[in-house]
Amino acid sequence: MERYGEKEALAICALLYEKKAIDILALHIGDKTIIADWFVVASGNSVTQVRALCDALEEKAEEMGLTIRRKEGYEDARWVVLDFGFALVHIFHPEERAYYNIERLWEGDDNMIRYPLS
Repeated sequence: MERYGEKEALAICALLYEKKAIDILALHIGDKTIIADWFVVASGNSVTQVRALCDALEEKAEEMGLTIRRKEGYEDARWVVLDFGFALVHIFHPEERAYYNIERLWEGDDNMIRYPLS
């Protein structure tokens, strides 16, 4: 059974993958918190790539039927968060991702989808 927003979260993952993001995860967190149904977590290899991934999502959001409510962290581009309402997309520089390791806080037995799908 598909969970609310899963198709859209995976579409975000696909776009990030197409733009060469690394270590892409979709975490269903809707049964753990009220802040969102999904976290999408990905990394870029540099500040420039983190910004490019964010830019690509912003450019394609409307086409994908998504609305960005807020964007935080773009200026420093070490950890950018895009709020789509149903999903929070976290795009990290690798050092920040390793340090904060936010997926550790939310992963469970069956709520994590690694992208690309195997």
